[in-house]
Amino acid sequence: MSDPLPTRADFPAIRSITTRWMDNDVYGHVNNVVYYSFFDTAVNTHLIEQGVLDPATSPVIGLVVETGCRYAAPITFPDRVDAGVRVARIGTSSVRYEVGLFRGDEPDAAAFGHFTHVYVNRETRRPVPIPDAVRKVLEGLRIG
Repeated sequence: MSDPLPTRADFPAIRSITTRWMDNDVYGHVNNVVYYSFFDTAVNTHLIEQGVLDPATSPVIGLVVETGCRYAAPITFPDRVDAGVRVARIGTSSVRYEVGLFRGDEPDAAAFGHFTHVYVNRETRRPVPIPDAVRKVLEGLRIG
């Protein structure tokens, strides 16, 4: 038996995302690939709003090297999705984000995913230490 999915209270940051008409698939629910887009949107919007990421010009950027998701309940259009963001681990050049997706105001996650960013130099694509300003933001999302 797998561990229970987290609840809304387990996340230090929550972001609302609106589903779109095209997100539903032929089975009548949001397609699994859209969940990964929700993860990217929630994390990167948080970093942008905190002033530590400019997707067009930041000299250091995070590239996804691993991702996964557990699904517990369907999300459909026109649901509002609240994405809870937290950081499980911070290394020298990498960070593991965990994201809970909540349908509307429901307290239990409809899905729970993770991804790992490795921070790299934009030009060389070689790993670099996480910049101090980014690390400070990530520490604010850290759990445990």
